[in-house]
Amino acid sequence: MKLARRQFLQSAALAAALPASAFAQAWPARPVRLLCGFPGGSSQDIVARIVGQWLSERFGQPVVIDNRPGAGGNIAVEAVANAPPDGYTLLMTGPNNAVNATLYDNLKFNFIRDIAPVARIMSVPLVMEVNLAVPATTVPEFIAYAKANPGRINMASAGNGTAVHISGELFKMMTGVDMVHVPYRGTPAAMTDLFGGRVQVIFDNMPGSIGYIRTGKLRPLAVTTAARSELLPQVPPLADFVPGYDASAWYGVGAPKGTPAEIIDKLNQAINAALADPALQARLIDLGGTIQGGTPADLGRFVVQETEKWGKVVKFAGIKPE
Repeated sequence: MKLARRQFLQSAALAAALPASAFAQAWPARPVRLLCGFPGGSSQDIVARIVGQWLSERFGQPVVIDNRPGAGGNIAVEAVANAPPDGYTLLMTGPNNAVNATLYDNLKFNFIRDIAPVARIMSVPLVMEVNLAVPATTVPEFIAYAKANPGRINMASAGNGTAVHISGELFKMMTGVDMVHVPYRGTPAAMTDLFGGRVQVIFDNMPGSIGYIRTGKLRPLAVTTAARSELLPQVPPLADFVPGYDASAWYGVGAPKGTPAEIIDKLNQAINAALADPALQARLIDLGGTIQGGTPADLGRFVVQETEKWGKVVKFAGIKPE
């Protein structure tokens, strides 16, 4: 027993003496968890699984998608913020993280401080889409219909503070229409009620909706970006009818603060390599994505800008957690 204990202490001492770069070279030596704040089948989950599969093959270790839905993605963020900063727990990041910084008063973390940026993956338009029973085929017709039925149109979202929610609030703010926000624990549940007619409209991320649009199950009225999407060239930008309107979703990867720079750099290089892979590029573009990539610092600056932008919308609209 004494010999085993002595060997253990010697191994621990040797490990402590190793430079951080040695750990980075050995990383990953076991499966990596990539936490997603939304349920399976959501847009963020779809992107996480595409990128995670590529990284698994590159690293020779599984990158396991760990769905932690709830509270607009805050449950997943808190779990990662409190995880050991060893590169084995990562976070899918998105616009909800930027929105929640203002939306929630008593978060147990500060996203910008506690989550180290790794790499931005892509941005995507959202699509304003309605149930087929809604008597509107254009944005002007929908605005007229909504104003004729104040408070009687239900607007679904993937949860408070998500891009799906805040894009709809921006539309309400800029058009003056009165719609009832109905938050769900992710887009899949919202879609079920949209098909059933219990809610009438959603501003959904394109990856989660493109299949329904292509099969005619939903009617797209507009994309939320300033330009048309190549995937839906027949669908006009919302800004054509609501001047100045511009919103998009984005996806990135973060890690707990204090994760060794060598590991973050290794992850960043791998994600950029994935985004340069023609096969993976094609899959993301087919979801409506615009490939981003870049350095950890690029993502960090972008998150700060997004936090400032959407913070103004949250305050102006008086949005509160529900």
